[in-house]
Amino acid sequence: MANEYTPDLYTLEDEDGNEQVFEMLDTMEFEGEKYFALTPYYEDPDEMLEDSGEVVILKSEFEGDEEMMVSIDDDDEYDRVGEVFMKRIEAMFDFDDEEEDEADDSSSPEVFS
Repeated sequence: MANEYTPDLYTLEDEDGNEQVFEMLDTMEFEGEKYFALTPYYEDPDEMLEDSGEVVILKSEFEGDEEMMVSIDDDDEYDRVGEVFMKRIEAMFDFDDEEEDEADDSSSPEVFS
């Protein structure tokens, strides 16, 4: 039985009525609010490679019983939440290749001629 990755996808509509599909990267509670980090999703791998790697951060709001993802209007709030999400995402995906390279270099024997 193969482990297949199934992304958590959401179709969101912007203020102009345009729909786009996003993949959920992470969800967290921060300072008493719930936030979502998403990235655009593409079925075609070539389109995915051409994408800028943008991360969209949205906030949870309720209209009645329905939870909605909404834009964060406060720039300071967006920056604080964005910084926490980026640290979490970097830890999840281990983007820090430089430390691995340095560790590999320090363990190799030095050769002098």
